[in-house]
Amino acid sequence: MTSAAIAPTIPTPQIMAANFLNLLIVDDERSIRDACREVALSLGFMAHVADSAEHAYRLLQSQSIDAILLDLRLPGAGGLEALRRIKAQHPDALVIVVTGYGTVQSAVQAMKNGAYEYVTKPFSADELRLLLERVSNHLKLKTENRMLREKLKSKQGYGGLVGRALEMEKLYRIIAKAANSSHPVLILGESGTGKEMVARSIHYSGPFRDKPFIPVDCGSLVPTLIESELFGYVRGAFTGANQAKDGLLAIADGGTVFLDEVGELPVDLQSKLLRAIQEKEIRPVGSTRRIPINVRILAATNRDLEQAVTEGAFRRDLYFRLNVLSLRIPPLRERREDIPLLIGHFMERSLRASGQEKTLTDEAIKAMLAYDWPGNVRELENCLERTCAFTSGPLIHVSDLPPAVAGAPITMPANGNGHGQNKIVPMAELERQTILSAIAELNGDKLQAARLLGIGKTTLYRKLKDYAAQI
Repeated sequence: MTSAAIAPTIPTPQIMAANFLNLLIVDDERSIRDACREVALSLGFMAHVADSAEHAYRLLQSQSIDAILLDLRLPGAGGLEALRRIKAQHPDALVIVVTGYGTVQSAVQAMKNGAYEYVTKPFSADELRLLLERVSNHLKLKTENRMLREKLKSKQGYGGLVGRALEMEKLYRIIAKAANSSHPVLILGESGTGKEMVARSIHYSGPFRDKPFIPVDCGSLVPTLIESELFGYVRGAFTGANQAKDGLLAIADGGTVFLDEVGELPVDLQSKLLRAIQEKEIRPVGSTRRIPINVRILAATNRDLEQAVTEGAFRRDLYFRLNVLSLRIPPLRERREDIPLLIGHFMERSLRASGQEKTLTDEAIKAMLAYDWPGNVRELENCLERTCAFTSGPLIHVSDLPPAVAGAPITMPANGNGHGQNKIVPMAELERQTILSAIAELNGDKLQAARLLGIGKTTLYRKLKDYAAQI
């Protein structure tokens, strides 16, 4: 192919479509490189050129390349070999292979090796322009999706968890590390803090996301039922066992079993669980045959397992086996700055479910910020759900809240981190801190802050003006 196949129909420069994406053109013919480069520049690409595979490798080491136009007929290393190496080292780069007419077979092989698209020689400038526009749109959509995921993550936290407090940021980092390992994880936290949600975040953020996630509530099942649920049983193992049943540890093959309230397991079952984890096999109830298992164990408890070990209520060896990785979910009273975000999250959910928009008054917000929430996030969610259901008007007043919440004293940690002796904080100061913190968390978006705080925008601007006058 010669450059004449491209040059006559090169379009005039237009509005930049590619937003300065980096394109690498790999071809041993200079005329082809120059013609392709001119088309790419007219679309707004930052165009780089290489005359060989080795030249391309060097550029890829020093440049951030989004897409590659790769000729399959290159001197030295062949185009398919270059494609395999590029995709192995730069899997996110989109590779468009260029193949000669009548050699579509090589293009098919290239697609199997990870090529995004192919074009056959000779091709016109219009064909190349349309192809590069598709590549540009694909890359921009991919970038927008990534930015949207990051935006949602910055608002909600990690895996659907809501919170931006320092302790929650630490928790997200630990979850991210735990998600990419296969070790057991022990999740500690009070009731209602979201231990199962954290477990789901670990599972669905890791390489086992396509495998089963099976929760087991060890605190609500009788010991004999827990054993048969986890390990399964054979027909005739006990009265009523009319047919065999696989255990959850076997059903979750390649996935995760979440043992909620693992501290409630009887000691004899702890021994069997330990053996299953160590030996990676189970023996169904009533059977003499052992079955291999491939499952990850996540466990959670609101008990002090170290104290339980000291008291002989929990096996020390099982504790160490489950505690390879551990994380603690902070109670809501230690991250009060997240309460407005949680309120906004649950109020939006209520709006989607009922279609009725409700707003909390300033006094109602203050009361909820002052309450200690012994039931943590679950109690907050139930409080808002019940209040929205039983409040007929659009405004939720303090009197609409449960009595325990409505009458809470105003207290804040003395050192601001949830520890140490509490002190009384004036209502006005608590309100000021909440409003300014919400605006800061939302990067200055005052309208969004007003909506999440449940106050009108006029009220918010008036309060901000008062705060400025006080300085």
